[in-house]
Amino acid sequence: MMGGMNNMLKQAQKMQKQMQKMQEELAAKEFEASAGGDMVTVKISGKMELKQIKIAKEVVDPDDIEMLEDLVQSAVNAAINKVNEENNASMSGITKGMNIPGLNM
Repeated sequence: MMGGMNNMLKQAQKMQKQMQKMQEELAAKEFEASAGGDMVTVKISGKMELKQIKIAKEVVDPDDIEMLEDLVQSAVNAAINKVNEENNASMSGITKGMNIPGLNM
């Protein structure tokens, strides 16, 4: 019985190291997304820090600020979704389908 417990602890430590490495790799990556046919483009880090926003001149209309706000919001949300998708894919590779409370992203 103790051998089984030691084996579980070793597996948990290995998984913890793999998760830490995956988080470090994800944090080092940049993700880009755009909206409005590339009128607004954003880059965020794997830590979900906004790194860059590019806005095409043609989309800047003082009479329609709401459209620009919507495009920025859409681009940022798309980039965040890319980070989450990669994080979930990496996490499922580590946990191999195990249902661990608190780790389901």
